Amino acid sequence: MLTELRAKTAEAQRAAGYADTLREILQQPATWRDTFRLTQSATAQLLLGKALDPRPAHIVLTGSGSSIYIGECLAPLLQAELGVPVQAIAAGTLLTHWRSVLPPGPGLLISVARSGDSPESAAVVNTLLAGAPAWRHLVITCNAQGKLATQYRDEPRLSALVLDERTNDRSLVMTSSFTNLLLGGLGLLGGALAPGAVEKAAANAQNIIDVHADAIAALAQRNMHSAVYLGSGAAFGAAREGALKMLEMTGGKVVTLAETFLGLRHGPMSFVHPHTLVVAMLSADPAVRSYECDVLRELSRKQLGMAKLVVGDDIPEDVLCAGDVAITTSASASNPDVPPLLAGVMAVQWLGFFRCLELGGKPDTPAEGVLTRVVEDFALHGAIP
Repeated sequence: MLTELRAKTAEAQRAAGYADTLREILQQPATWRDTFRLTQSATAQLLLGKALDPRPAHIVLTGSGSSIYIGECLAPLLQAELGVPVQAIAAGTLLTHWRSVLPPGPGLLISVARSGDSPESAAVVNTLLAGAPAWRHLVITCNAQGKLATQYRDEPRLSALVLDERTNDRSLVMTSSFTNLLLGGLGLLGGALAPGAVEKAAANAQNIIDVHADAIAALAQRNMHSAVYLGSGAAFGAAREGALKMLEMTGGKVVTLAETFLGLRHGPMSFVHPHTLVVAMLSADPAVRSYECDVLRELSRKQLGMAKLVVGDDIPEDVLCAGDVAITTSASASNPDVPPLLAGVMAVQWLGFFRCLELGGKPDTPAEGVLTRVVEDFALHGAIP
């Protein structure tokens, strides 16, 4: 199916409403390599090093929609390497409850944004610059012209890392912007982010494009009413992103749930019906993966779900049933979580993309009249605009 979609003329792709989304998913292996080179450049490392010097007592990642899920992916990875408490707090929560949720003492707020123009993005930065002056700020964005990239050029407490313009997705849904912003955040690791890990991730992504896309398309064409996305640690943010991608691209026609593997047993397993697809993003840690695979075996034993899409290293054969799709990723000795994490995100992007087309939708502009690429302005009650 992917070959046929790619073979259509640019005009035909635009008419069918998938030209931007297709291009942006496909460009990820190349843009990941470029983003890695950008973040490892002397200029970027000077900027990122400044954000961490002096060492903050806390790091908070913030954003809205997909951007906060990037923060949820990044938080455990950054905390493990930097040795600083790191958490993700949604921009909307900071806007309304910053006094009760922002950790005390000097910290670093990292604002992650595709456009940098969402109403709460600048409002949160402005509010904290005034109300929490001990906090420094780092913006990671895809849009050089957005408010977050342009409004604070004279503010010494804020630095901005702007990614390549190609990552500023034109589609309503975030795809390459999501994964490249994630890699932009990993730039804070400096030399601890190994080039081999990024290269493995790019190779895994290309393998999904070349080998597995049609199998994902076939899954998406089945009688799917709902989908549950499972992930642990950093992959839970990816699971939440997968659930949002499917919900956005199908205009809510496919109901979704994101949960941790072990959390599924505590009530949410009742969500898994005969027309539910189970998407599993396995950990690179063998001990964690054992727990995760036990949950998949339990689902099979209870005959729950219509099929599984499983992504990760060393997928045991006994967690798979007839009709399931397994995408085995190549492991990386350094930063082992990064390649399967990015592969999982790409897999769920394709899943949402193909399901949207199957339902007669347009991936570039799903839920037209309901969703917009940048959230419309809204009243900021008591906040600094």
